[in-house]
Amino acid sequence: MKGFLPRSLHPGLQILLLLVLMVGAACVGYAGFFAAAQLGFGLSMLEVGKVVTYPSAYPQGWGLLMLFQGVLLFCACAGGALALAPVLGHSWAEYFSPRRLGAGWWLLAAAVLIIVILPFMSSLIAWNAGVHFPHALHDFEVWARASEDRAQSLTKFLTQFNSPARFLIGVVVIAVVPAVGEELVFRGVIQKNLVRWFSPHLGVWLGAAIFSAIHFQFFGFVPRFVLGLVLGYLYLWSGNILVSMVAHFTQNAFQLLLVYLAQQGQFGRGFDPDSTETLPWWLVGPSAVLTVALLYFLYQRLTAPPAPSAMLTLSSNGVAVHRRDA
Repeated sequence: MKGFLPRSLHPGLQILLLLVLMVGAACVGYAGFFAAAQLGFGLSMLEVGKVVTYPSAYPQGWGLLMLFQGVLLFCACAGGALALAPVLGHSWAEYFSPRRLGAGWWLLAAAVLIIVILPFMSSLIAWNAGVHFPHALHDFEVWARASEDRAQSLTKFLTQFNSPARFLIGVVVIAVVPAVGEELVFRGVIQKNLVRWFSPHLGVWLGAAIFSAIHFQFFGFVPRFVLGLVLGYLYLWSGNILVSMVAHFTQNAFQLLLVYLAQQGQFGRGFDPDSTETLPWWLVGPSAVLTVALLYFLYQRLTAPPAPSAMLTLSSNGVAVHRRDA
């Protein structure tokens, strides 16, 4: 497959090219969103802007904002990343999954790892939420907390699931789309090129830092950074973007499921899925131990060389015999 640019393009230039393509894809996403809003909701561009800015004030605010979030994120992230591969002369599978999926249990193990790590992550969330900046950065801290409060209010609005249909839409927009789009960008392109540019470990850590910083949630930077590390090493070890996608999806979908079940009264009044308080030590401790054990297990299995395949060949007598590849 011949591309417009050489495959050996410098990693830094590939990342810059990704940003350019993401901007272009975002423009396409905006156009598609406004067209869908006018056709599906019968709103003018001016009315669409008002609804998206103040969604709680309009009856169609939830649906329109979900459409906006889903279309824009998918087009900008997935569209930009998927456009990069053919520009460089790669197929999507070759660029984002240079190694075939070894077994279905890879995906299951990645999902289990995310569930197991959640109690330990709660301790990081609680610690990071209570961090205070130095006195010289007091004004920045006030601004940062106000920004995160606004973001949290928007999240609570989007996760008001008063019907199963709303919940399924939420799973698609808040779990599926970010898992696909963000993994293609942050692991499939940015981390891949940082690894080429520097080294495997430095590439994963820098990629995780960028992944966390780009969300602009300063009081959630550390837990998201740790999540980025987990996703990054899953991709580094497996060489298949589906593994980190499944882990990312599990993280988002499981949180949404807890929110939905809590809204249905399945956990009683004392349970708050949005709480930043840490879970009891008897859950956090085993979670940390099991997480380390699972990571080690996955490292051993995902980085193991493939077993030699058995092939049929003809003997000197013309009889088919099994031969093991070295």
